[in-house]
Amino acid sequence: MSSATSETVELLRALVREACVNTGEASSGGEIRAVRVLQRFLAEAVERRCCETRVFEASPGRASLVARVRGTDPDAPALGLLGHLDVVPVDAERWTHDPFGGDLIEGEIWGRGTVDMLYLTAAFATAFREVALAEERPRGDLLLLAVADEEAGSDYGLRWLLREHPDAFGVTEALSESGGMRMGDHVVVEVAEKGSAGRRLVVRGTPGHASIPFGAQSAAYAAGEVLQRLAAVAPAVELGALWRSFVEARIDDPDLAGRMLDPVRLDAALLELGGIAGYAHAASRVTISPTVLRAGQAHNVIPGEAHIDLDIRTLPGTTDDEVDALLAEMLSGLSAEVEVRHLRGWPATESPEDEPLFDAVRDAIAQTDGSPVVPIMAAGGSDARLLRELGIPSYGFGLLSADWSYERYRQRIHAHDERIDVASVELTVEALRRIVSARVG
Repeated sequence: MSSATSETVELLRALVREACVNTGEASSGGEIRAVRVLQRFLAEAVERRCCETRVFEASPGRASLVARVRGTDPDAPALGLLGHLDVVPVDAERWTHDPFGGDLIEGEIWGRGTVDMLYLTAAFATAFREVALAEERPRGDLLLLAVADEEAGSDYGLRWLLREHPDAFGVTEALSESGGMRMGDHVVVEVAEKGSAGRRLVVRGTPGHASIPFGAQSAAYAAGEVLQRLAAVAPAVELGALWRSFVEARIDDPDLAGRMLDPVRLDAALLELGGIAGYAHAASRVTISPTVLRAGQAHNVIPGEAHIDLDIRTLPGTTDDEVDALLAEMLSGLSAEVEVRHLRGWPATESPEDEPLFDAVRDAIAQTDGSPVVPIMAAGGSDARLLRELGIPSYGFGLLSADWSYERYRQRIHAHDERIDVASVELTVEALRRIVSARVG
């Protein structure tokens, strides 16, 4: 194990132990603890005045760290390494080892957040410190952006920072999460993300006393009718610009690949895809998932109102009006009154593949382990979308070891017994060094 890998592993274990669990409540997270870990890691570089660091707190304990090494050429790229510090909750009883122990067992680091995305945040910090402590200053600026609240929408993290302290950044390009897994022989580089168009359906009925139901119309029954409609809705298949490269990278069977490239035959082909079927389904259409259902407050009162929250993920180019039209068609003819309310949303985002940073990522991965890359659209979201919305090219990076298929990645992320192997950390650090050298070195 190289010294850089060893330092990254130890930093990763320290970050896991801080247990910065984000439940979505303002008082959760406590990312200031992870910020203190990074400050200790960067202490020598700060003391030698090799870099600048600033800590920002959106609210008590919800802290983010922005560190910068200034380059010699103001016209050179300013590369941002964007990692988040918060992790999702755990059911500790379902874990084989302490989810916040950061244990190193048989070549794997265990703990919540090891995959999403503390291993990468740690690798970013290692690469940043190496540049800061080098004898010569880099040509371009290098920034470490270690932020809070990515798991709950970034209101206390990058979204807040961009709104309240835009002067703290100045990046012209960025790397973040959701890359590095294997699609066949290819390594994934995320260049796009689906958008979000959250909706709340407010279903109204006629309340009454539960002991005399005649004449009342329970909103719970009406909500059930709405859910049946939702189960039957089938948004149209739309195969975007990245679809063919995904199919060619992952599918070896020419007949199956041909059916996947045909919008009419695609859904029947999904049944043959095994663990990749969920991604293929999500990447080829708008998806609508009911996630929260509420009706009634008291046991003896027939509810007059029910709420159904929908997680709707959109493709590039999908508008809010199109989402509303889809829901209006789905709800047409229902006997109950249904109001559609808009929840938080954002458009799908994408970065072009003809950017120098994408070229650097592709070349670094090829030089590190010989693999070609495949650009994909992520079904979920990350903080990178906030930079893309500002026109800053941003890519999901990583280089996981050879047995990290996309399926394995999905099985480990946010899961019980989340863990990552040291070999993946080493590959990521090695490739990242090459990217940093190519862009700002």
